[in-house]
Amino acid sequence: MLNSDDTELDGALAAPERAPAHATRFGGRDLGEQVQSWKVERAYATDLPDAMRAVSGSASAQLEVELGGADGTPAPRLYSAWAPRATSDAVRPGQSAVHEAGLSGRTVPAFRGTVRSRTAASGSDTVTVQALDGAERLRGPAQLPRPYQGLLYGKPVATTAWCVDELLRQGGIHTCPPPRAPAVAASLDQPFTALYASLHGGFNATYGQPETLPDPSAYSWIRDGAPYEMALMPAAARLGVSWMPRSRFAVSGKVFQAEAYVNTALAKDSIVELKLVFDRSAGKYGYYNAVFDISTGQVKVGSGTVDGSGWLFIWTFSKLASLRGAWHLGFAVDTRAGGSPVMATVKPRLTAPDGEYLAGGPGTYVDASAGQPPSELHRVDLITDMAVECVQVTDRSWTDLDSYNANEWDMKGRWRKGAVLDEADIPLYDVPQVSGSQWDALTEIARATMSTAEFDEQGVFRWHGPARFRTVPPRPDLTVTTRRSVSALTVSEEIDACRNYCQQPYADWTGIKSVNGETVTDTVVRRIDPGTVVEVRYAIAEDENDIGPLQIDDDAAPITGHKVRFGSAATGGTSVKGSVTVSSLRDGPDYVVRFINHGTATVWTVTKDGKPSVQIIPQVRSGQSRQRTFAWYNTTSQAYYGKQVYEAAASAWVQSRQSADTLSHAMLDAGRFPVPVLGEVEVLHDPRIQLGDVVRVVDVTGAALDTLAWVVGIRTTCQAGAAPQQTLTLRGTAYNGVPLDPGLVPDPPVDPEYGTQRTYAEITAGYPTLDALTTAGFTYRALLASTGGTS
Repeated sequence: MLNSDDTELDGALAAPERAPAHATRFGGRDLGEQVQSWKVERAYATDLPDAMRAVSGSASAQLEVELGGADGTPAPRLYSAWAPRATSDAVRPGQSAVHEAGLSGRTVPAFRGTVRSRTAASGSDTVTVQALDGAERLRGPAQLPRPYQGLLYGKPVATTAWCVDELLRQGGIHTCPPPRAPAVAASLDQPFTALYASLHGGFNATYGQPETLPDPSAYSWIRDGAPYEMALMPAAARLGVSWMPRSRFAVSGKVFQAEAYVNTALAKDSIVELKLVFDRSAGKYGYYNAVFDISTGQVKVGSGTVDGSGWLFIWTFSKLASLRGAWHLGFAVDTRAGGSPVMATVKPRLTAPDGEYLAGGPGTYVDASAGQPPSELHRVDLITDMAVECVQVTDRSWTDLDSYNANEWDMKGRWRKGAVLDEADIPLYDVPQVSGSQWDALTEIARATMSTAEFDEQGVFRWHGPARFRTVPPRPDLTVTTRRSVSALTVSEEIDACRNYCQQPYADWTGIKSVNGETVTDTVVRRIDPGTVVEVRYAIAEDENDIGPLQIDDDAAPITGHKVRFGSAATGGTSVKGSVTVSSLRDGPDYVVRFINHGTATVWTVTKDGKPSVQIIPQVRSGQSRQRTFAWYNTTSQAYYGKQVYEAAASAWVQSRQSADTLSHAMLDAGRFPVPVLGEVEVLHDPRIQLGDVVRVVDVTGAALDTLAWVVGIRTTCQAGAAPQQTLTLRGTAYNGVPLDPGLVPDPPVDPEYGTQRTYAEITAGYPTLDALTTAGFTYRALLASTGGTS
């Protein structure tokens, strides 16, 4: 229910007399006075039986407005496709559309979206404009990262909630701070994001992909207390997870940073650590890390060798120890000084729950143990004792350390939260392939998982999981009665609403692993000059999972597998490390590899003996998932209604017995007894009603009804000068108890006399001749009856 926070509007809704009001804007221009009529319609599209208590699927609202002219100029001359741009662009397709409705000059949001079409009726004073809600923002191609690590480790890599969040992000709809920069920079000096992991119900990453996965018992996904929307919550201290980056950038020559959002009030202990691991020569690894200790307020930023020596700086922030809540934590590394090894300058950055920006003074390493030789980013590690969200690593994040400010750090003014998710309760081991638009993919997920997807009147996307209709709220959002609010009401009950044996198929990936596919070896030695970008596309099969960027080989400790070697000469030369950034991404049927030479000398993709060095190892499934089914049933319902089966369609989105249990139980909750359907309920217009609200319906004139029902459809129409008419589609929240059949002895399904007729032998014994039988004068039915009788 929309909260108007307006006592005058509430009073107008309760008053005997009503004066309708509306406000309509197209392209930000108020055209409300020219509106001849308007209609807003929103309802869930579902493939469940219409009468079932629960619904699933997507809801896309539509606004239709008829506009008249102004100042003596008819509407077609102002707003048709051939009208002057000065007036017609306000209602062009793709333009913004906002509509509000209410009473007595008080309005609340009713629709927010974009214009889909306009139709000018020649010779009239009417232009009809149709607009769709935020679903129009999700018409881009749907793509989801499909890492192999879930199958490799036999652990969930994502959830359906994570996939929904990712599809929204692709459409520019965010639930937390977005990536600071694109995965691919437009030029050599522009920033790019090497890793972005929202942690909104999965370890899968928008940019990059998981390297290691914790056991599901070691964590949970929480919404209460998350810094923005959803967070990874450890079950015990020192939960660890790591990712491979989208780009293996070189360590030297720029400023890069790592960051995350944490809630220090939700902690198993006191430590959060972000660690960037760099691949050196000869099988050695270096690191930069930041350790945030909320027990002491200390921040330690170190540099050194993995499993070796290092050096660190320590800053103390008293507020970090004293103020619990949502913190933005991170650190920056400045390697512009260059040299070999690089002696970097580092600096921690923090934003407190109260909004205060805290930055430590820069520290420059001088001890040899902190020096980093030429190397590339290999892995990003997170170790956390507390709830954490939105981990990201940005290369070339800023030109320097000094001019970087609080607004840039917190990305103020660069994004707005536009979606709300539900619990992440459907785990995925293998992310299914999607096609069509982002809205198509969201609709597919919603239908497969008993979930709903919708944009509300304020333009906010809302995702509700299968538990939405399981619990009846303790109180309704609104009460409508036949004495005042309801002008038409039809109540029906049908056996098609009964589903007391509910089956949910699921794909069982147990025992299926990710294995190496057929190796792809480049056929060309590629030249990469200083300051240039070389991009190469390699074919990848549809059934192959995503793979990370190539590892950089060197002569001191050669590696096998997925790799590339950079040589100082076209014939092989010596191996070159820490000079070229290697990126990869999947683009449809292609695996795209990008080489950026930040060094001062030309390099070649060549082996030591002069052959092409790019070697790609695809990842394929060791087999196909097994189709299994889980079912819930209710014997009490079956005793009264017989067995009524509902089998959900098989879907790649349901991948565990646990998920099938959840979904089939939700179906049974919705359908084990037929719930009365309240058809088109015509009520007095209340602009506060939303999809999913619970309405108390009281009928004192007809059916003697007093029940709660969910709003699953709303249609509101209004003609200028008339009162708006509102029609609700409702689903009852509960059934009217278990049948008792008092005083009834139901007839059996088969006629009791069937099978009791006289046999042929009995008839011939009593009537040995045809004349005797004819003289008796029996009807055919009386003759067969065992008791006999006359006609």
